Amino acid sequence: MEKGYMLIGGEKVYKDKEIKILFPYDEKVIGTIPEGDMEDVNKAVTLALRGFEKMKQLTAYDRYKFLMKAARTLSNRSVEIAELLTKEVGKTLKEALGEVGRAVNTLSLSAEEAKRLKGEEIPFDAAPGVRNKIGFFRRVPLGVIGCITPFNFPLNLTCHKIGPALAAGNSIVIKPSENTSLVVIKLAEILIKAGFPPEAVNVVTGYGEKVGDALVRDERVRKITFTGSVPVGKIIMSRGGLKRYAMELGSNAGVYIDSGQRDRLDFVAEKVCRGGFAMAGQVCISVQRVFVNEAIFDEFVEKAVSFTKGLKVGNPFDEDTDIGPVIDRASADRIMEWIEEAIKAGAEIVAGGNRLSSTLIEPTVLVNVPENVKLFEDEVFGPVIIVNKTRDVEDAINKINLSKYGLQAGIFTEDMRKALRFADKVEAGGIMINEIPTFRVDQMPYGGMKESGIGREGPSFAVEEMTELKVICFDLN
Repeated sequence: MEKGYMLIGGEKVYKDKEIKILFPYDEKVIGTIPEGDMEDVNKAVTLALRGFEKMKQLTAYDRYKFLMKAARTLSNRSVEIAELLTKEVGKTLKEALGEVGRAVNTLSLSAEEAKRLKGEEIPFDAAPGVRNKIGFFRRVPLGVIGCITPFNFPLNLTCHKIGPALAAGNSIVIKPSENTSLVVIKLAEILIKAGFPPEAVNVVTGYGEKVGDALVRDERVRKITFTGSVPVGKIIMSRGGLKRYAMELGSNAGVYIDSGQRDRLDFVAEKVCRGGFAMAGQVCISVQRVFVNEAIFDEFVEKAVSFTKGLKVGNPFDEDTDIGPVIDRASADRIMEWIEEAIKAGAEIVAGGNRLSSTLIEPTVLVNVPENVKLFEDEVFGPVIIVNKTRDVEDAINKINLSKYGLQAGIFTEDMRKALRFADKVEAGGIMINEIPTFRVDQMPYGGMKESGIGREGPSFAVEEMTELKVICFDLN
């Protein structure tokens, strides 16, 4: 069992009160973390301010060099880190190794952005009556960035926050999910060993009601970057006051399958199902709502069911496991309740639907799901997809837009006019043509519309939001 600690100013901090971290598959304790409080956050922010002053002394090349060194270290320790990810999250070892690879890429992309921070000349004489003035603006770091990270991709999504923050010259205080803090502590240690000032990289563990709330309310924190639920995101913005925010608040991703896809339904059905069941459906852009043209609806369902029934659910450390557990028993309870609600309202289960253990749920496909149940309206964050008929692309657009979320959506069609119509009318931050909405590469601007959030991730875009402009003017008279 691994005894975790907080990392404040480079020092390991232990507490008498601890939180147990469980392996989601069998709910056995794999480690502990300290239960931090307001005093820990206050100390971390105080030291982060000192760390910010030290960050100012680093050159852009220093920041690039340290991030690249951290990326190499992470890559060299990929198996060790992936095994810890599997223990904490319950994702399969294949998925965990994939996340480590993406985290290496995210840090490398962030490193490059450290060398690209630049301003430009301002034409002051374009204003009437202004002569003999020249100047420019430059990008400068904000200061202390508070990073509140989720359980599902605790390594890569943390890198998406801390990589750009450090590249821009900020210091950071990380509040990781209490379910998945151990891997974040490892990441912070790697960054410090790579060369960043110890005071610039801090991790305070604990519950959101105490640690997260204290971090949000601290007026010295210049920005909060958060990935999590809509209700918590709204609370953060109501309590945080005058600071910047980046909010990635989830999704209920919809995809439309056009009638012209009959010849490749095997491919499309497999892709859609993988997008819905990867990491037990605990991905913000998991496929959840599938809208299929009525002309090919029955064929699609048949192929989706066939593929789904061939997936193996079990121990995420087994090489042949396709789907591991959800994060905890409470999440499994909620998912099963939503399935039952949909069935009572008239939906039909055509694959899966069984709970195999406290945290293992079969990949589940439901058809003809009413629009007023939670599986249609909200984010299930579990291995469940719903498949409903649609008349045409316009009908699909309308149904996808019924959601309060708008993170990503997808369409499979060979008709360019339908694709462009879909891209134009669907209210989402990312539109995937002949691709599932679960597609993401780490350099793209990632973020949503409506209640899916505010701001964009992707190192080059996040760096801009973690800096501010300073104007410098010279009078030559």
